[in-house]
Amino acid sequence: MSATKTPRISGKFRAIPSVDVVVIGGGQAGLACGYFLRRYNLRFVILDSEIAGGGAWQHMWASLRTFSPARWSSLPGWRMPEQGSQWPHRDEVIDYLRHYEQRYQLPVRRPVTVRNVTAGPRRLHLETDHGEIRARAIINATGSWRHPYIPAYPGQSVFHGCQWHTVDYDRPERFRDRRVLVVGGGNSGAQLMAELAPVARASWVTFEPPRFLPESVDGRVLFERASRLWRARQAGEANDETAYGLGDIVQTPAVREALKRGWLYSVRPFCAFTANGVVWPDGREEAIDDVIWCTGFRPALGHLAGLGVQDARAEWPSRVTGRVLSPGSGWSGMATGPDLPRPR
Repeated sequence: MSATKTPRISGKFRAIPSVDVVVIGGGQAGLACGYFLRRYNLRFVILDSEIAGGGAWQHMWASLRTFSPARWSSLPGWRMPEQGSQWPHRDEVIDYLRHYEQRYQLPVRRPVTVRNVTAGPRRLHLETDHGEIRARAIINATGSWRHPYIPAYPGQSVFHGCQWHTVDYDRPERFRDRRVLVVGGGNSGAQLMAELAPVARASWVTFEPPRFLPESVDGRVLFERASRLWRARQAGEANDETAYGLGDIVQTPAVREALKRGWLYSVRPFCAFTANGVVWPDGREEAIDDVIWCTGFRPALGHLAGLGVQDARAEWPSRVTGRVLSPGSGWSGMATGPDLPRPR
């Protein structure tokens, strides 16, 4: 294995530095890409907008745990240490990601925000808040945490209560004794409802009745099913997405306990907001203090607009070029351009 060629990039870029590959994003996807880039005889750098390592995990709610055991939540090369719990805690994941970065001496520069990427005749030009940098190829690993999705509802703008998203939630104490709606039938919705039910007057709003995976099944199954769905889409064969079970919810310890206590029943969505609450399908109005949207995210791809790799909605990448790899439907990997060497 050849040694990583680490570009010297510090402070404001005095001149426009040039590298072979820039990885945009220093979370788990970016670090995994960096691990494999070390096998290439390339100069590469990972640009991360966070102040410290740990990716989006350092912004998630305090009680969050992974959906899979440590051995199945690991990055390539080094298994996540098992620290007594089957389901690693948020802080354990952050600690692992920071040590992983140090273990492989990955060339991460932070905080550096990439504002725009454009294509020149021979190089890609990256405009950052620390100046410009050029690259023969980029890997986009920015994920979606910075682009939360909240669906539009009639009357939403006149609602006087508080609207939150998963990105805003940390602990249940601020919602004590308040009337709360948790909206979203995925794992986040189930976990937040399990945490809020004992302290708030909370209801769980889902489009369909939630489906829970058996107790013996963890997040590996969700990943395998998502992989099969992705492959089917690429082959033009995905017609019935429900056959792939992407709505199933992992029974983490907190979710399993909430199920046993009868807290995780759900109701179908409301029709509209009022100034003080919501209107249900039967016409009944109810006062609501808070709505927590557990409705997912969209890829954070605004900085790639100058490359024209996004679809008309500016959400999903529409193509991958020889010099740019976009994350597709949430996936990260590496694209080798025609002038880049093969791994040793």
